Amino acid sequence: MYLDSAKKTEIFEKFGKGNTDTGSAESQIALFTFRIAHLTEHLKQNRKDFTTARSLTKLVGKRRSLLTYLKERDINRYRAIVKALGLRH
Repeated sequence: MYLDSAKKTEIFEKFGKGNTDTGSAESQIALFTFRIAHLTEHLKQNRKDFTTARSLTKLVGKRRSLLTYLKERDINRYRAIVKALGLRH
């Protein structure tokens, strides 16, 4: 499995307030980014997998919504997570 509980804990530890902080916007954005990267690699090999393509599109939309929320609430936290994940070039 590509995403086990140890990997989730590592993501939440690095980007959240602690390893049990699963609900903060930063930790959710980081988790979505990891999943988006995984699905992108899958679609490079399986270009006709339309179900995964739709899931990827929905996931990108969820991440975009969380980023917009964070940008409106606290611009410094938004800038920090974008820089840490390397989302904007």
